[in-house]
Amino acid sequence: MGQEKGGPFATLRVNEPRTASQILGRTLRGRYRVVEPISSGAMGAVYRAIDVENGTEVALKQCTSPHHDQRFEVEARLLASLQHPRVVRIIDHFAATSGQYLVMDLVRGIDLGVLLGQRGAPGLPVGEAIEYIRQTCEALQYVHDQQIVHRDVKPQNLILSEDGIVLVDFGIARLLDEVEAQGTIGIGTPRFMAPEVFAGGNVSTRTDVFSVAATLWTLLAGRPPVYADPTKLSNIATGVAPELERTIAAGLEMIPERRVASAAAFARALGAPVRTETGVSLAVSIADPDASRGLMEAVVHTAAGVFGAAAASICLVDKTTGELVYQSAWGAGAREIVGVRLPPGTGIAGQVVHSGVAEAVPDCRTDPRFAARIAQGTGYVPHTMLVVPLQRGGRAIGALSILDRRDGSAYRGDDLEPAGLFADLAVKALDVTPNSFTSLGMTSSG
Repeated sequence: MGQEKGGPFATLRVNEPRTASQILGRTLRGRYRVVEPISSGAMGAVYRAIDVENGTEVALKQCTSPHHDQRFEVEARLLASLQHPRVVRIIDHFAATSGQYLVMDLVRGIDLGVLLGQRGAPGLPVGEAIEYIRQTCEALQYVHDQQIVHRDVKPQNLILSEDGIVLVDFGIARLLDEVEAQGTIGIGTPRFMAPEVFAGGNVSTRTDVFSVAATLWTLLAGRPPVYADPTKLSNIATGVAPELERTIAAGLEMIPERRVASAAAFARALGAPVRTETGVSLAVSIADPDASRGLMEAVVHTAAGVFGAAAASICLVDKTTGELVYQSAWGAGAREIVGVRLPPGTGIAGQVVHSGVAEAVPDCRTDPRFAARIAQGTGYVPHTMLVVPLQRGGRAIGALSILDRRDGSAYRGDDLEPAGLFADLAVKALDVTPNSFTSLGMTSSG
């Protein structure tokens, strides 16, 4: 059988055509033997495959767009960090000459679109539909808390497994094609896609709220809603109370700012609050950080959101050794970087702390100052980064690193001023907590 080998993201010829066919029976990356198609679309396909290393079945999603390879890598690496029982697990991601691939758990069950076709009369019972949506909101709220928008919530992407609903098929292909397809149906599924996406507006968590409300309408009515249609759901579906109708309408608001603000709020309005005790946060700290764990993790989480990053981290100077110690991080590679120590002056972060001057690095991998060996040891080699000093009393006590824009573009000089302002606010926030930076021999008065 044919094989495609190479590193996780081997260089691709951008103009080389990629098709969603002719990979059946092949073994990709020397590991995944493609068995049969599961589904297909304009920008790729999903296949059942066998992981020949352990004999397990997996789902292999192929993205055939030849553009934005770097963006695919950044987004896929972040998705692979998600851990929640209602979110499909990303096992692997790689690029080959035939496309870009996500390797996922093969979720056993039936998607809600098929279930609706089999059992809808024309829709499902209200209580059953609401419970499916409650579970969907559990998945979405977790995903949104990790700064990720699914982008393609619909019945076909909700699998009813033995353990309940599992959210699958993140819209990474639509994400990658949004520059070319902005304002077209290429970046979502009509009727389930929020109107601001058609208009080329900003995608946000409210975009997924619209889609989940449209999904609930569909499960109850047996067909998706029509944009701005005045038809009342209660006229076409049985058992829909006025309160339920108002909640769904609030989720389907055409203007995002008037829409229900979060998946958790939508579930609460349905009378079916989400359960929040499951799921692993992408923010993590060392066992005994030099400042409040919650605040440090909030800082790196917020930094990633503000700067559209796939990862962010804080390192502080160890007073005894002078080393930089990564104390808290969020996103891809967070668990691997936390606890890592850099000798004084090592890498871009070390030089930023030494000089007290922020750096925007458009291409880390060609920068001779980049601590590539240490980055490779964490499993995360960024493409681009911002590194800004954390300063108190005119002295650098550490650095905030912001890695990889999720839109695939590079960080540059005009990002330095807002990053510096954010770092100043971060230090002030951390200083208000008891014993902040005490291990560095500093007090909150500077």
